Amino acid sequence: MSIAALGVGAAARAGEKDEFKAKAAAEYPHRQASEKVTIAVQPYVTDDEAKEPFGKVNPWRYGVLPVLVVIQNDSPHAIRLDKARFTYDLPDGSKVEAMPAADVRFIMGAKKPRQISGPIGVVLPKGGKNPLNEWAIEGRALAAKMIPAGESASGFVYFQTPEQSDAASVYITGLTDAVTNQELFYYEIPLSGK
Repeated sequence: MSIAALGVGAAARAGEKDEFKAKAAAEYPHRQASEKVTIAVQPYVTDDEAKEPFGKVNPWRYGVLPVLVVIQNDSPHAIRLDKARFTYDLPDGSKVEAMPAADVRFIMGAKKPRQISGPIGVVLPKGGKNPLNEWAIEGRALAAKMIPAGESASGFVYFQTPEQSDAASVYITGLTDAVTNQELFYYEIPLSGK
């Protein structure tokens, strides 16, 4: 099974048809290449952008910025991503670390159940559904731990941030050559210009 197919497996387990497929890294406007590794990033802010990967849920409406990351490894060695770190750098100098996809559903916090007193005691009506508790949030997350030479991987990373700015950038560190164990040069990909 190829590494890029990891998100498809999550969709199949959830019984959903997976129609979202990332393009090649070279096809995105926000990208950087270094040491024969190309990384592209694309924030998904509007409802139209979010519809294909997330369906009716747009995480940005709940303060979570989903950023698609596509990594193409054209180097002669595999690349490890197990220590990769993603940071959303805003123009004012503030930085937001990527959060684990499994934690996105907890952004809205716990809701206190409503209680209605009745003749037989307390009745608890069902609460509303958490819109961020969708399979696509975790199922489409960047889950690859290693990318073989000549392969690519893609998935979303999530930032809990109060703003989205075209002047921001995504800063990526911690990618490591699996053979030499040397960390690759960092990637700083600006989101300005299209």
